[in-house]
Amino acid sequence: MSPALPAGVERRRFDGRERLATRGDPVYGEPQDDEGWRAWDAGRSKLGAMLEIGMDLGIDGDDGVLYLGAASGTTVSHVADFAGPTYAVEFAPRPTRDLVGVAESRPNLFPLLKDAREPETYAHVVESDLDCLIQDVATRGQATVALRNREFLAPDGRLLAAFKARSEDVLSDPAEVFDDVLAELRAGYEILETQRLDRFHDDHLAVVAEPRPEGSE
Repeated sequence: MSPALPAGVERRRFDGRERLATRGDPVYGEPQDDEGWRAWDAGRSKLGAMLEIGMDLGIDGDDGVLYLGAASGTTVSHVADFAGPTYAVEFAPRPTRDLVGVAESRPNLFPLLKDAREPETYAHVVESDLDCLIQDVATRGQATVALRNREFLAPDGRLLAAFKARSEDVLSDPAEVFDDVLAELRAGYEILETQRLDRFHDDHLAVVAEPRPEGSE
């Protein structure tokens, strides 16, 4: 049996087929039904793909979230539809402007024009002991980013990450790249589940993890 969907996420029918959905204003041209539910396109969202393939994300309605790599808001808008305070970090100014527009109808969504590799630049804004750290950053050193932002997670919080092999090394075999990423990640996290996302996103590894206690090996 697949894990239960987070509170605030449902499966609804759009265009004759069942799809994930959250309730909120449309953002990227996705279909919406008469009750205000909008389709969550797993082909455009790594977190949506993780839900579609049945991973146990451990995230629920009203959870506090730090989202790294928010871009113009495709996925983080769905997260903000059901989560609690959602801090959305994006490095590029142009998508951040779009993200600000997405936040207009979502008072719990806080766009931050910051670099996820430098959490000290937003530590004064983002609350600590958050329930969830969601990461989708296409940069070299993705595990390092997750480790640097671990400070915002509660001891029982979750890391939900999509690691892109080609962002680390365009020539090496993705499986080898993922092994290296996981080895580094284990310095600060216990890995709970991993799955490839090739059904929706080529050369991506989805990871669910929780922070290791300070001083543990």
